[in-house]
Parts: sequence; C-alpha cells; structure tokens
Amino acid sequence: MSLPPGHPARRRVAVVGTGAIVSGSHLAALTAHADRTELVAAVDVDVERLDAFRNLAGDQVAGYTSVESMLDAVRPDLVLIGTPPSLHREQTVAALKAGAWVLCEKPLTLSLAEYDEIAAAEEASGGYASVIFQHRYGSGAEHARELIAGGELGAPLVAHCQTTWHRDAAYYAVPWRGRWATEGGGPTMGHGIHQYDLLLHLLGAWDEVRAMAARLVHDTESEDVSTALVRFANGALATVVNSVLSPDEVSRIRIDCADATVELTHLYGHRNTDWAYTPAPHVPAARAAAWGAPAADVPSSHTAQLGGLLDAYDAGVRPPGSGPEARATLEFAAALYKAAFTGLPVRSGEIRPGDPFYEAMHGDHPDWAPKERA
Repeated sequence: MSLPPGHPARRRVAVVGTGAIVSGSHLAALTAHADRTELVAAVDVDVERLDAFRNLAGDQVAGYTSVESMLDAVRPDLVLIGTPPSLHREQTVAALKAGAWVLCEKPLTLSLAEYDEIAAAEEASGGYASVIFQHRYGSGAEHARELIAGGELGAPLVAHCQTTWHRDAAYYAVPWRGRWATEGGGPTMGHGIHQYDLLLHLLGAWDEVRAMAARLVHDTESEDVSTALVRFANGALATVVNSVLSPDEVSRIRIDCADATVELTHLYGHRNTDWAYTPAPHVPAARAAAWGAPAADVPSSHTAQLGGLLDAYDAGVRPPGSGPEARATLEFAAALYKAAFTGLPVRSGEIRPGDPFYEAMHGDHPDWAPKERA
C-alpha cells in the first residue's frame, strides 16, 4: 500500500511465539495498525503451530524456527514476543542487539537482575523494550489517571486491588506454569500483575509492602494466592489480592479519594462503562458531572498499547511500558515475595544486587513452604 507524503514508514514487525496470545491479541493489534506495521516474519519451535499462524496471518509472513536465524535474515524494526516467561530475557536482548525495538508479554523478566540486563542492552543498542501492560491503556484508564494526578478527586486515601480468578489443575499441567525457573512465580507474577500495575500507574510510587502468600490448592512450586498491604509515597494505603482460587472471577480496582471514589470492575479488559465515579456528599453535582467518561471509548487492549509504542517509535523517544516505570512494577512483585518469605516489611529501593530477591523472586528458597502453613 502507498503512504501519503509525510506519513511515517510502516514498521517491519516479527513475532516470536505463535500461540494463542500472539495469534489472537497481537495479530489483532497489528491488523488494527496495518497502515503503520507490516508483519514480515514469525518464529516458533513448533512447526505445525507456526504453519497454522502463517495461514492465519498471510503468505507474506516468513517462517523460522529460531530467533537468531530470523533476526539475521529479516532485521525487523519491532519484535513482538509471546513465548513462556523464561525465554523473555534472552530473546529480548537478542532482538535489541539486532537493532529492533521489543514489545514483550508480561512478565518481561523473571527477576530484577534479568530486567537490569535488558536495561544494559537497551543502552548499548539504542533500542527499547516494553512489556505488555495493556490495562494502563484505553480511554478509561487515561481519564482516571488525569483526574487523580490533577487533584480533581482530592487526595488518594485508601485503595483496593483485586485479581480473583480461577485456574484448575489442567491449567497447571502445562510444564512451565507454577514453577519459579520458568514462570517466576504464581498469580503474583502471572495474573495479578496486570491489576497492580494499573494501580501503580494510577497512584504513583509505592513506599512499603507487607505480604503473605500460600499454596492452598494447587500442586505447584509457587503460590496460588498472595495478599499485600501497601503504603504509597503519597500516604495512601492499599490492599492487593492475587488469586487463582476464586470461582467468581473479577478484576477490580477501587480508590477512595477525599472527594470521590473511583472504581473499575471488569475481568480481562475494560471500557469507559466499566469505570464508576461516586462523589463525596460535599461535592457539588456540577463538579461531579465534569468527571464523566471521555467522548471516545477506547478499550484497554494490545491494540491501544501498540499504538502508543508506534507513536514513540516515530518520535524516537522511550515508549510507555518500558524503563523505570516497568521496572517499578517488577520491583513491587519482588518486594511482595520478599515480604511473604521473610515476614518483614520491604521498602522501595531495598532490593539491590546482592539481595537474593534481586536474583530470583523466591530469594534463596526455591522449595518454599508458605510461612503460615509450615
């Protein structure tokens, strides 16, 4: 297709991993941004899965069974990674060294140490690696953040962040799930991370975490439920719950500010109608009416996040969902695990090189038995 004069070039994109998340969410995002992207290559070690994806994506997509051979042959501008978590660091670093930017499924890495390896690769290459935190994106989240950051709702005071989902034994029969070395943890890393990333996005820097975690049902190495108490730098207090034991599934964030409560209730994605604002009794109706949803309804999605990354690529600036802001979310996960393992509060910035929880989410306790059940 031809582009109008002055229009940014279409970015040549490769995908690594062609399972459900790539063939669904990532392919839909690329299709939505077809005027800005061209999918040129796909990588998967499973040839049948790779062929099925290429049949779905189109004949123009070259197939490869190794990341290295694809990078050597194609030299894409952007690499989308949807493989199991233990492969993310190696594949992201390889793509950066080849001159590509990266958009990778969560978690970007299994530890802060691995994250800092990627940061070093970014600096050496001049490229950037973003992690998929699609719940930050969309008109509802942007609107809520603007209201909170601008003080329109008053000072944030109390918050609740809830990811209560259900996963059965068949889900954990996939060999890499529920293992420290391949998933990095349980629902704290693989499920609830989306919601508490959005909580951090809305409330800003966290200061202190106290936590508990347990294996109550599943035969896994890592936890199947965790809870945390959080103090934010702005003084707000929050609870965070991450569970895969909950038959009535819901994702919820509630923030009580001095002048209003803002609440998001959804499951795997949100629209404007999933956000609710309840004014305090002293707030005039006209002021509360101004908090209404924006006219455009942009759902939270991979499509919304990819658009933000492409904007950054065109501008030559660091994309959202990368660098220190993405590291802060991973640091929160490490702090929650450290607090759960040790029974002690953990402060922001405490986990540094030399700390066992810098190297791995389980610290030096890979055979952890939850403290409260030992």
